[in-house]
Parts: sequence; structure tokens; C-alpha cells
Amino acid sequence: MDLKGKDVISIKDFSRSDIDELMAKTDSMEALAKTGSDMLHGKLMGTLFYEPSTRTRLSFESAMMRLGGRALGFAETKMASVEKGENLADTVRTVENYTDILVIRHPLEGAARLAADFASIPVINAGSGAQEHPTQALLDLYTIRRELGSIDGATIALAGDLRYGRTVHSLAYALSLYKVKLYLVSPDLLRMRPEIVVDIRDRIPVAEASDMETLLPKLDVLYMTRIQKERFGDPAEYEKVKGSYQLAANHLRSVKENMIVMHPLPRVDEISFEIDETKHAKYFKQMWYGLLTRMALLASVLGD
Repeated sequence: MDLKGKDVISIKDFSRSDIDELMAKTDSMEALAKTGSDMLHGKLMGTLFYEPSTRTRLSFESAMMRLGGRALGFAETKMASVEKGENLADTVRTVENYTDILVIRHPLEGAARLAADFASIPVINAGSGAQEHPTQALLDLYTIRRELGSIDGATIALAGDLRYGRTVHSLAYALSLYKVKLYLVSPDLLRMRPEIVVDIRDRIPVAEASDMETLLPKLDVLYMTRIQKERFGDPAEYEKVKGSYQLAANHLRSVKENMIVMHPLPRVDEISFEIDETKHAKYFKQMWYGLLTRMALLASVLGD
């Protein structure tokens, strides 16, 4: 896929060859991340973040700057005319006059697609409600490939909030393009959306489970997620499932030598701090790979 001038809204718009090509380009970004580049000199990125973000927003801004471009925008709606009641379409049509590309995060599903419909410049989805987070899926795939050498052949578990977790929705679709076995581990209340399970079961073996510990010896990748309190309409429902999965150092005694633990972050209590120093912990390395992936995306969409 030629990404030049294109929107990046859903991981479902990518084929396996598209992702493999992007990962190859991501490899070439490592040197540029360290030395800097003027590849995107004169380009401006607009960041419209209607929800809190640390890693996604800062990594996009860092990626743009390391490629010689600049970034402007807002990190909370109190700093923008959104606070005065301005709608998303009007904000998009305003900011596109000042920038060459828009990166948007919004609490409502479908918001990124709506923004792309109104914008005449490329739009990248940096998280749309509980629906999708395509650039996170791309960096997660890249992490697996870099750490294991290959995605094909891996046994992977996605654990935690699979109902509201937009990262795992995009990642499940992305993994279904590879030769993997996938376990979906969650409390019944937070099971993966049925339509996603139906779609990916046509491509790869998928098993749903609630017991994480018994699966650990089988896994090459354990992808933990936070139970997202902010997505629950009823606080009582959150209380039923909070703390459902908590990975401690003693759980790693039975795992494969090269098994990796991933997490999109932020974490609450689902991964013990003592795991941070083990060879299995790759969630902070993911952040570096995320920078490289977003550099490759911006270079592909905006580059000559």
C-alpha cells in the first residue's frame, strides 16, 4: 500500500504485505531517531487529543520532530474552543488550515473516521473510543517481530479488558494476518466483542479463557491490559472485575525462556513492579519501538 497522502484509521485497512513493508521501513528509522533527519522539514502535524495521553501523543510529536517537522495542537480540551462547544467537524476544518496532517484521539467511536471525512489532509487515528488504536497495533507487531525474530508461529495471549480495550481490538485483527495461535483471556464481563472473535476465527485458531496462570507455560507473548475504569458506565460493574489479573514474579517461573510480557501502558496493578527488571518485560521497550513505528508512518504519509 502506498500510504502517501492517505488516512490511517483502521488496522483492517492494512494487508499483511502492507504491514511487513511498513515494519521494514521502521527498521530504517532507528538510525534517524538517534541522529535526526530533515526528511519532513517544513511539515506541521496537528495533534487533537480529546482524551489524556502520554505515550501516543509524545511519541508522535517526538517522531515528527526527529524527522525535521514540527507539531502543534492541544492535549486537553480545556485549552481549545472545544470547551466553548465547538464540534469536531469545525475543529478539524479549522486546524487543517494550519497543518499538513492531523493526529486525533477521541472518546467516541467513529470520531477518527468522521474527522477523516471532513479533513482534506491525512488523518491518523490515535485512539477512537473503545473501538480501535491502529498505530498501537502496528508498534505491537513490530515489538513481537523484533523481540522474537518472527510473528509467525507465536502463541499469544491478550489478557484483561478485551471488551473496552481498543488496543487489543486492533491487535487481534492485526495478528489474524499472521500464523499465530491466540488466547483471549478475560472475565466474562470483559470478553472480546463477538464480531471481532467471529472475524478472526476465520483466519487463525482462537480460544477464549478466564484462567491466565494455566496458559503461561504455553505462551511466547503475554499482552496484559489495564481494566479501564473510565469506560464503565456503572461503577459497580468495575468493582466486580478490577484486579482480575495480576502478574507477579513467581508466575514467571514456569514460562518459556524467551517469553515476552507486553503492555500498552499505563498500568495500575496488573503487572508487579518486580517484573520490570526481568528479561521478559518488554513494555518499556515497546515505547522505543512505538517511536520508530510512528516515524515510519509519518515518513510514509508525508514524505516525498
